[in-house]
Amino acid sequence: MLCACGSGHSAASCCQRLHSGELSASTAEQLMRSRFVAYASGDADYILRTWHSSERPESLQLDKNIHWIKLQIIAQANVPAATSVDEDWVEFKASYLHQPSAGQVMAGQMHERSRFLREAGEWRYVDGVQYPTQDINLNKLGRNDLCFCGSGKKFKKCCAQLCT
Repeated sequence: MLCACGSGHSAASCCQRLHSGELSASTAEQLMRSRFVAYASGDADYILRTWHSSERPESLQLDKNIHWIKLQIIAQANVPAATSVDEDWVEFKASYLHQPSAGQVMAGQMHERSRFLREAGEWRYVDGVQYPTQDINLNKLGRNDLCFCGSGKKFKKCCAQLCT
């Protein structure tokens, strides 16, 4: 089974090793991918563990009505935004589905440029800048329309398969 982070690697050789504590993320992008998988699988403990202590909330309640389905890394670079080798930024889009009312299915994307810092030698999420996005009513999206996730594929050949 492929890892939900979109790396193309098996889950057992990818994010599961980070979630279990067997490995630590070697890059900010790897941590970003593993945090996406934690959101998708409902692993709030991992998300809290990988949050920088300066910004970590006391607790985290995940919305069970949001189903994270796809991660797209747009850019990862520690230059020029970073101020040191212990800082990095990852820009991503994370696609999700939610059902605000009976019979209505919405899709959306979270578009963020996240900041990461090393803490005690390990990458940690600090904060991010979110870009405005708009949810799409999937009940009005046709199978031959372009997918909401931005892949450039038709909906029926992309995320529609994840909706079933």
